[in-house]
Amino acid sequence: MKKNKHLFGPFTQIVTMKGLPPTGAIDDDRMDVIPGGGLVIENGIIIKSGFFETLEKEVDSQNTEIHNIKENLVLLPGLIDAHTHICYAGSRSSEYAERLAGKTYQEIAKQGGGIMSTVRQVRQASLPDLVENLKTRCSELLADGITTCEVKSGYGLTVKDELKMLQAIHIVNDQQSIDLIPTALPAHVCPPEFEDPMAYIQKITRELLPEIVRQKLAERADIYIDEGAFNLEQARVYLEAARKNGFSITLHADQFRVAGSRLAIEYNATSADHLETSGQQEIDLLAKFHVTGVVLPGASLGLGLPFAPARRMLDSGMTVAIASNWNPGSAPMGDLLVQACLIGVYEKLSLAETLAGITTRAAMALECQDRGTLEAGKTADMIAFPCSNYQEVVYRQGKIKPVFVWKNGIKVK
Repeated sequence: MKKNKHLFGPFTQIVTMKGLPPTGAIDDDRMDVIPGGGLVIENGIIIKSGFFETLEKEVDSQNTEIHNIKENLVLLPGLIDAHTHICYAGSRSSEYAERLAGKTYQEIAKQGGGIMSTVRQVRQASLPDLVENLKTRCSELLADGITTCEVKSGYGLTVKDELKMLQAIHIVNDQQSIDLIPTALPAHVCPPEFEDPMAYIQKITRELLPEIVRQKLAERADIYIDEGAFNLEQARVYLEAARKNGFSITLHADQFRVAGSRLAIEYNATSADHLETSGQQEIDLLAKFHVTGVVLPGASLGLGLPFAPARRMLDSGMTVAIASNWNPGSAPMGDLLVQACLIGVYEKLSLAETLAGITTRAAMALECQDRGTLEAGKTADMIAFPCSNYQEVVYRQGKIKPVFVWKNGIKVK
């Protein structure tokens, strides 16, 4: 007879990430760590956590399958990458070499490279090509312990090709274990066939956004506000249309110059991402209006630029999530845990702040209230590391990878 409940344990430690403040700085002594811990799971949902020996005595053995863990393992919530561009084709390795030789990201873009280089390759790619590329990257993410991942469009920049990207994300979502959260980013840059960026914005707001809604391909919309992308006037037209079409809003803001963070407040955005150039005034406003800041250390590493001021953001009362920004240009590494550990070193983040940034606070950035912690009522997305102390995970700066991954309580690695 198939048993309805499952008891997992004993784990050397279970790091639940529960009970942490949703905003501001976090001291490590706030971490909830259960030594010799166990979890009871039913239908993919955690129903109880505690000491394994106690849970083993409490459960109904006739209706509970016990999964005995016979090695030293630390259990954490599945990691959440709240900002990626992993639906793409081709490579921009030659541009990386150009940047190492002294060219800036903006100079390469003005020469027809950068985002437009990937756009040309995505437009040439078939839907099956994009699907296979994305499935391969999802396999890499799963090996790193990512169980939820946001994925943006933005490399099509035509109605047809943006829909193709979002369709690929939709297909892959049904074919592998990671939950993919699609975000529509047709307002990434203005394609060269449009001399007037406003004309392009009007076309995608008129023809594309309603079609995305009709096909149920995304519920989130994003726009890149910066030099070489879109200005505030153009962004307002796009954001008004996104809001009218029922999209949740996020923004690429303040990467190379202060530009979009104030619009994030104006349009009640869920998050403002990048924020490398945000000043104290912008940080204070984002904190006041409860806009989650998603910092992207991968872009800083890929471009050789300073990290977003995560320490100041936390000390000012912001919610800070950490995401990889995995993309073929500015952030090709794609290793979320390594990046979180590195920004933690440079920005002096506590272990709690670092891990919260890729679990519970990353869930907040994506409005995924059902995950990010290991506690009753949450989805049983769990990853186990081969060590006896959770501090080792951050101490080794991402070198230790999870040996087991469970999605909805089912072992997928």
